[in-house]
Amino acid sequence: MPTKIFRRTLALLAVSVLSWSPQAIAAPQILLPRTGITVDELALLINDDDPLSRQTGAYYQLARGIPDRNVIHLHLPIGKSAISPQEFEPLKAEIDRLTPQHVQAYAVAWTQPYRVGCMSMTSALAMGFDEKYCSSKCGPTAASGYFNSPSTYPFNDHQLRPAMMLAGSSFDEVKALIDRGVASDASFPDGKAYLLNTSDKARSVRTVQFRMTKSELNGLIPIEEVEADSISDRKDVLFYFTGLTQVPNLDTLEFKPGALADHLTSFGGQLTDSRQMSSLRWLEAGATASYGTVTEPCNHPQKFPVPAVAMFNYLLGATAVEAYWKSVTWPGEGVFIGEPLAHPFAPALTVMANGAYELKLISPGNRVLRIEQSMSTIGPFHLLPGGLFVLAGKNVLHFSVPNDTKGYLRILR
Repeated sequence: MPTKIFRRTLALLAVSVLSWSPQAIAAPQILLPRTGITVDELALLINDDDPLSRQTGAYYQLARGIPDRNVIHLHLPIGKSAISPQEFEPLKAEIDRLTPQHVQAYAVAWTQPYRVGCMSMTSALAMGFDEKYCSSKCGPTAASGYFNSPSTYPFNDHQLRPAMMLAGSSFDEVKALIDRGVASDASFPDGKAYLLNTSDKARSVRTVQFRMTKSELNGLIPIEEVEADSISDRKDVLFYFTGLTQVPNLDTLEFKPGALADHLTSFGGQLTDSRQMSSLRWLEAGATASYGTVTEPCNHPQKFPVPAVAMFNYLLGATAVEAYWKSVTWPGEGVFIGEPLAHPFAPALTVMANGAYELKLISPGNRVLRIEQSMSTIGPFHLLPGGLFVLAGKNVLHFSVPNDTKGYLRILR
């Protein structure tokens, strides 16, 4: 991915600042565009009856700095892959009661149970158990209003809290997953997307989307469309979307921190007892998030991630839980696993040694980032003339502001 580097001196920001009170903030604080949920907006669910869940939850809270008020302790059956809707009902009521109103998403610190009746655990937590989200005779299910939504407040705007399971077969596996997610934040990894059209045509139904994917994401990330059952010996895997019951050669790959990967098959979401390849194998190979269905989806592409939607939202700074959830039209039967807060492409601002700023971000196209100014974080903000020009793809911008600039500067997408 070529990097566009621009140097701009924002003399335009010296707009009427001399008329403001000298008691105002001494140096401007720069507010970046909001591209995803924050750690304060994530609740952590822990099963106190499961030793691995307790260990996972404790480590994740420390690694991410999740506030105590967002940690919810529960009691679930252990050693079971599924619970009934009747068992889930009081559990969901307890979660709803204990979840702070501002919370937008859930991290789920267990691997089992991964299913509630005919729904996945993550979808039942997000939307509530409802059989309209389940198939009947391989039919469609109810859609998610969150699909490809521009919202960064899923609960406020769509009345659902997307959930992702911190899943793994051991604490070492889960710890490595969490560490990858944390390490990926604002890292802007140079990687590639691999879209595979395999010999299993029933499981390669997403290939009809690949041409559109390459067109829509042109200039944002290198994309390789592969006619093969697998790739091997690649050291730059950032996205990997395929369709097979078993995906070979995963042990030969190097995944970038923050990588998303999944395979379209019937039972990849049966994490601990699938006769096909469990989606856990992606995490064990080095991916940071994955997806699979827990009941027979009958290869409806709407029940699986749309690669273009997942990649586009992730590249523009969404977290893993948001990007993956936004990419599935009918998510009721699918379980989302991984480190939910991973956000490799969130805009990142660094103060340089000379007092100038460096801003990294990915832009979907050529455009001007507008800048607003206020003396308070709550406004009112006033649009300043000019702005920062960016090109499609990864941008590294160097700019400075006049020394007498006061208050808050807010950069807008």
